[in-house]
Formats: sequence, C-alpha cells, structure tokens
Amino acid sequence: MTVLVTDTGFQPLPALPETGLADLAHTDDPGALDLAGLTLIRVHVPAFNDGRGFTIGRRLRMRGYTGELRAVGPMIADQYPMARRVGFDAVEIPDDIAARQPEPQWRARADWQAHDYQARLGHLRHRS
Repeated sequence: MTVLVTDTGFQPLPALPETGLADLAHTDDPGALDLAGLTLIRVHVPAFNDGRGFTIGRRLRMRGYTGELRAVGPMIADQYPMARRVGFDAVEIPDDIAARQPEPQWRARADWQAHDYQARLGHLRHRS
C-alpha cells in the first residue's frame, strides 16, 4: 500500500488511469518517452538517497509535459520541497514511511516555495 502526499497532506491513493499512464524507472531516459496523450507519469525512486528521479522529473517538465507528475518510492519529508521545485505534483510513499514520518512532518514542508535559499536571499535583500 502507498500514501499520496500533496501540499495539503496525506490523501488516499486514487485509482490509476487505464490509459495515459507511464511508469518510469530511475534508469529510464525521459527523452525517449512519447508525451502525447499522457495524463500521469510516475517516476519510481528506489531509495531516498538516489537523486536520479529528480533529474527525470525536471527533464520531463523541460520537455513540456504538463500533466500530473508523481515521484514514487521511499522518499523522506525533507525531500518534498525539492520534488515540488523540480516539477512533481505529488509523492507516493510506502505505508512504513508514512508511519515513521506522519502527515504533520510532510505538511510542515508543504510550503515548498518558502524553503529555498532564493526566498531567504530575497528576504535579506529587502531588509535594508
């Protein structure tokens, strides 16, 4: 079982579409994927310390993909802002990760735009 994490917290995992779905492994080349007709792309991340999924997500957005993009795997709450910044809409995590890092920890990171260094630099720039 998995839990869907969005900016509003934990959500029940909706049924996957029968068409318009692509599942990518962390080793797949996103440049080889035909994006036409896709409504959901799930990028599988094998471990929290493997950043290749973030690169795949960013490359898909740079290629013009505008549908739903999900990271799937054992990510941790501290990675949620990075996933959102590179273009993921949501993260699917295993139940054991959800139990170890409950919803309040993920919601604390949901304001992903406020937690980057550029936001802090802008704040410092406007203080003078």
